[in-house]
Amino acid sequence: MDEQGEEARVAFCHREHPRLVGTLSLYTGDGDLARELAQEALAIACRDWPKVSRMGAPGVWVQRVALNLAKRQFSRWRAERRALARRGPDEQTLREADVADHVAVRQAVAGLPRRQRTPWCCAIYADLPVGEVAEVMGCAPGTVKALTSQALARLRDRGGLIDVQEVPDAR
Repeated sequence: MDEQGEEARVAFCHREHPRLVGTLSLYTGDGDLARELAQEALAIACRDWPKVSRMGAPGVWVQRVALNLAKRQFSRWRAERRALARRGPDEQTLREADVADHVAVRQAVAGLPRRQRTPWCCAIYADLPVGEVAEVMGCAPGTVKALTSQALARLRDRGGLIDVQEVPDAR
């Protein structure tokens, strides 16, 4: 890879990492897992950089990769929880404590159905335009707007943990 290509790859990773971590943190409810998944998604992007660098929207692509990694992690956890439940509750571990406000927001967002949580995290936190969120989700922009609106209504109903006055309109 030439020097210019290497600089572009490094700049891409520096630009996308914070957005990926934030999106995944809200999506998964776990900051440590979010950092791990973001790193894994960026490692895949770096591995496939010649292909990724030619894409029209590599940021959208890496968001989709990251969310797919999170979904796979959730599937693994479900299987693990079922196995642990068969062994008994004393085998389960507790999650480490987090700052109370962050936990409340993460729990509220994590409590959203996956189809509402995805556009909420991508559009509101990662500040992706509706069209790009639609690409990430593989659906129509109108679906993204509807799901984001439903998520906002659900969060409002849960007691105002998120100041919805500060949430930008879906673009």
